[in-house]
Amino acid sequence: MKKYFKKLVGDHIYLSPIHTDDVGIFTEWLNDFETSDYIGRSMRVTSLGEEAEFLAKLQKEEATFGIVTLEHDQLIGIVSLNKIDHIKRRATLGIFIGDHESRNKGYGTEAIRLILDFGFSYLNLNNIDLSCIEFNQRAYRCYQKCGFKEYGRRRKAEFLNGKYYDMIQMDILAEEWKESFIRNKNR
Repeated sequence: MKKYFKKLVGDHIYLSPIHTDDVGIFTEWLNDFETSDYIGRSMRVTSLGEEAEFLAKLQKEEATFGIVTLEHDQLIGIVSLNKIDHIKRRATLGIFIGDHESRNKGYGTEAIRLILDFGFSYLNLNNIDLSCIEFNQRAYRCYQKCGFKEYGRRRKAEFLNGKYYDMIQMDILAEEWKESFIRNKNR
């Protein structure tokens, strides 16, 4: 049985509905400090049962996708638009690349561009925001590359590994979105 489905296809990855069979890999990623530090979840211990419940809930969300490589059909992370408000036309972006070998290869940038294209072109959103911990400069540069702009900081709002960090707030507007990245859509 096929596990992943090419909903949003890019050049090197595609976004697929998530699959609850992947609970083991997600639990592994979320208990790894190299992943969880960057998404502000290191203080949590994630069990298989808890993650299974969470993935089942995510399957019902309209814009939560596994990031899968086109070359090997390998799940490498997750990207989503959360807190979607169709009246106010806004949402919040969330992403992480859990697979260590797939980091720093442009997959995160491509996944963000695909979901932004989906959010603006199909969900009719006007504003997509995100939060970024100040020490995560790799993510900050990626978000800027994708068109996000910083609009504020919540100072010393995130406690991690014995230190406090600023939480950076960024967003992008539909009018700032100019490109099309979904390769399998009708033009």
